[in-house]
Amino acid sequence: MQNLKFELARELSKECKSVEDVHDLLKELFKGTLEEILEAEIEEHLGYEKNSIAGNNSGNSRNGYSKKTIKTKMGETELTIPRDRNGQFDPKIIRKYETTANELEEQIIAMYAKGMSTRDIESHLKDIYGIEVSASLVSKVTDKIFPLLRKD
Repeated sequence: MQNLKFELARELSKECKSVEDVHDLLKELFKGTLEEILEAEIEEHLGYEKNSIAGNNSGNSRNGYSKKTIKTKMGETELTIPRDRNGQFDPKIIRKYETTANELEEQIIAMYAKGMSTRDIESHLKDIYGIEVSASLVSKVTDKIFPLLRKD
């Protein structure tokens, strides 16, 4: 994971020519990370992956997205939040009606940098934010997030 941190820094240095460029890139990384976490959460909630035939006639399915603007230390960020047909999906990472991320972006970046295991991330989210997630959800989230960090 240490190599990933240096690799990310090298990529940032290629694309960023100013502090504002770094800020914008981190803001976009944070937005993408949260949206991938939300995708993993709805997959966990529904019990199948997006576009899977397992969702046919399952009683509940995806129903598009809604938009939500949250305030962070990096400024306002507009997220697309997945919905389900029955209206039962309740995101854990950014709860319904929340409008701030409460320093969540720093925690996510710190988890990447430290190379935390799925168990560590699970424990961290529970201890700090009171978010109870399963190890399988954390695993799905990390599977979705790591490719974002390795984009060329």
